Amino acid sequence: MDDAERVANELAERAVEWAGSLFDDVDSGVEGARAVAARDPESEAERRAVSLAARAADLDDERAELAETIGRIAPAVAPNLAEMAGPELAARLIAVAGGLEPLAKKPSGTVQVLGAEDALFAHLSGRAPSPKHGIIYTHEFVRGTRPEDRGSAARALAGKLALAARADHYAGERRAQLHDDLRERMATIRARTDDDESDTTGADDE
Repeated sequence: MDDAERVANELAERAVEWAGSLFDDVDSGVEGARAVAARDPESEAERRAVSLAARAADLDDERAELAETIGRIAPAVAPNLAEMAGPELAARLIAVAGGLEPLAKKPSGTVQVLGAEDALFAHLSGRAPSPKHGIIYTHEFVRGTRPEDRGSAARALAGKLALAARADHYAGERRAQLHDDLRERMATIRARTDDDESDTTGADDE
């Protein structure tokens, strides 16, 4: 799915760039490629540009269909992980780990940085700081938390994701307490923002 999205975007960029030299009013991106694909070519160059744009649009459609498939399958394969992470992030975690069983056996610290292997290797070789998160950054609980609290949010989320993967692999049943605990922990972390803002407002008023 991610490969289809990446290639669709790259192909669309090249297609609309080429089409822009052949047609008037060509927009950018995949939507621009869709518009080019709907044009009626009059020359060999135009036919090739329209065909290339159509391939980009087809790949984008394939990405959407794969996402729908993941949305249906992930909750059946990993109900807790899919609910907690969302179907697409759950699938990415399983894919990067090499399967649900390997993911279930990983400690939370490893789950936290899955997908950040290059940054982790750079850190271990002394060339960069330790990464705070990998692909779990796309989760709202991490991405939507202020930068200074993202490390705490990533640790909390990774801990619960690790437990969710274990519950899915070994039991296969939804564990409501896992989700309740994560929401409570995130509420505590995000409350720091409100407390700090209140302190700052109070100081300004004084």
